[in-house]
Amino acid sequence: MPLPTSSVYPPPSREFMPWPSRRSVVHSTKGIVACSQPLAAKCGIAILNAGGNAADAAVAVAAALNVTEPSSTGIGGDMFCLYYDAATGKVSALNGSGRSGAKYTPKLMRQSLGLPPDGPAEIPLTSVHAVTVPGAAAGWVDTVERFGSGKLSMEQILMPAIELAEKGFPVSEDSAFSWQNAEHILRKASPNYAELLKPDPSVPDGVRAPRAGDLIKLPTLAQTFRTLAKEGKKGFYTGRIARSIINTVQSLGGHLTLDDLLHHLETGSETVEPISLKFTGQGTGEDPLGGIELWEHPPNGQGLVALLALGIIQELEKQGKIPRFTPEQHNSAEYLHTVIEALRIAFADARWFVADPSTNSAPLKQLLSREYLSSRAALFNPSQASAPLTHGDPYSYPSPAHNSCDTVYLAVSDAQGNAISFINSTYSAFGTGIIPTQCGFTLQSRGANFSLYPPNHPNLLAPRKRPYHTIIPGLVTNLKDGSLHSVFGVMGGFMQPQGHVQVLLGQIVGGLSPQQALDAPRVCVVAEGDRSVFVEEGMAEEAIEGLKSLGHKVEVLHGWGARGRQMFGRGQIIRWTVDEVDGGGVWSAGSDMRGDGAAYPV
Repeated sequence: MPLPTSSVYPPPSREFMPWPSRRSVVHSTKGIVACSQPLAAKCGIAILNAGGNAADAAVAVAAALNVTEPSSTGIGGDMFCLYYDAATGKVSALNGSGRSGAKYTPKLMRQSLGLPPDGPAEIPLTSVHAVTVPGAAAGWVDTVERFGSGKLSMEQILMPAIELAEKGFPVSEDSAFSWQNAEHILRKASPNYAELLKPDPSVPDGVRAPRAGDLIKLPTLAQTFRTLAKEGKKGFYTGRIARSIINTVQSLGGHLTLDDLLHHLETGSETVEPISLKFTGQGTGEDPLGGIELWEHPPNGQGLVALLALGIIQELEKQGKIPRFTPEQHNSAEYLHTVIEALRIAFADARWFVADPSTNSAPLKQLLSREYLSSRAALFNPSQASAPLTHGDPYSYPSPAHNSCDTVYLAVSDAQGNAISFINSTYSAFGTGIIPTQCGFTLQSRGANFSLYPPNHPNLLAPRKRPYHTIIPGLVTNLKDGSLHSVFGVMGGFMQPQGHVQVLLGQIVGGLSPQQALDAPRVCVVAEGDRSVFVEEGMAEEAIEGLKSLGHKVEVLHGWGARGRQMFGRGQIIRWTVDEVDGGGVWSAGSDMRGDGAAYPV
């Protein structure tokens, strides 16, 4: 007879998270880990306490999130980071995204997918042809080598995640919700789907997605981490893991080869120059620190969208088309209209210009110049929602890179004043759902972001090319002295740059704390072009009606799930301030109530 069981959770029929929570800002002088999973945060804190710095801890958290939230992230995906070095004041960027295979061409993809030889077409998210080379494994190692403390080995940094996977852990609510919703993807994509499911003799085939509070172990993922820890990047991109990746992909008709993995091993992650925009609008220029500078990762990431939108808002204020908004006007109809329209204009440019810079270099200096931003601001109508916009190029076919996605964003700071903005993703839920045998992780679906048409699209699929990437970390410095203002990010497909603009302006315009800025209701522009905009429940009715009167097609989203609060992403913010009296530094952080995690002080 089975033992009696109990649960702290209500029956599954009850709606998950039907109300907003209230959280306080978390403060610390020694450092903070802000992420979407408590157990993952604990892994990062352990590394900081062991003498590691923010970069070391971020990799520990990223690995632990692969264990605790595998539907959203993993070593089979990609990563980007921005790192602030307190000793030098320098902002650095690392591009840890993988490339397509050497055989990948639009013609081959169309033939493999049974598509017509010409015309608009997309690579399905769950297709084996959406698999690109995983960049995260190399990215984790390179982050530690380039920005880490040098005090801890890769084995020490990965050990907390390894122990979680081997000894087992209780699954959190949000993760369980996503795991159950995407179980069918794993079952359809991989004969060995049981590697990422919970054994349960009471169900027909003996495995199922875990429920909230269930204990689960992921031993094959732990073994993958042990190999990376002991052998470094070579252990992932050659040997057993590499052969398993390629054998699995090719068995499903895919075209990746061992040479493609070896190419990434030899090429490594790319240290790139971050891009930025100086912002003195909305009264920030009168601040003692003289305004802020928003730093984003350059293409193939879409951080350009946030910079363009913020630059357009700055130009609109200079042109007298919008006021200096008061805190009371934050999230008013006039304020939201400004944000929405600036984002629409920015997306019109980005969906053409964001592509692999090694094959299609975007004219970033021109796009972020005051002259260009001023010309784009001229498209703004303060009394009417805009019609579909293009970028001024002869073709206006959009990139398909605006699907929703599952991602994790994390922020870490340390006692030395360093901070890192780190993001990792397999793109859609569990990526393609394809699990390399005895490896315990899924392969990403990032190749679905490539364009297959028109032939001159900068994001057109080509051999060993990186696709348009939705994942972006954010970082802000103060203009006067280059000191750190904050590291922050909002995960979730094309919501990410929209979240960057909204949570940053929430602090500037609304005078909101990091936690309040994350808690505030958000809007989400439908990036592909009509006047539709999603509005999160909790937004003032007056603001909603005001947007409708301006011609926006407003849909208010309620509850949880893909057509609810998940649409608006999950974010983290860590701010740096100096005490006015004794001059000591203080970290202050918030974590999105839309996720399972929080900000945890050291």
